[in-house]
Amino acid sequence: MDITDQTIEYVSTLAKLSLQPEEKEKAKKDLGNILGYIDKMKELNTDGIEPMSHVLPMKNVFREDVVTNEENREELLKNAPKQMDGCFMVPKTVD
Repeated sequence: MDITDQTIEYVSTLAKLSLQPEEKEKAKKDLGNILGYIDKMKELNTDGIEPMSHVLPMKNVFREDVVTNEENREELLKNAPKQMDGCFMVPKTVD
């Protein structure tokens, strides 16, 4: 696929990048190489291969949520920069 200057300009605008002329030429070459590699991958026979979201077998690695009713307010508030009446004080954000 031939990458034009307009394509590079469009992609750089979408990415909010300001590219110098030499960077645009490098980006044009790099994008062409990437798209060429994708075209090469399209030639692979993937019949009978299950789609996957990750190359390694993954399982849920998160811990179970456990509800606790700890009332350790003093311990929680000891790291607060400011507190009042057992609550965190934060800067005002809305007038």
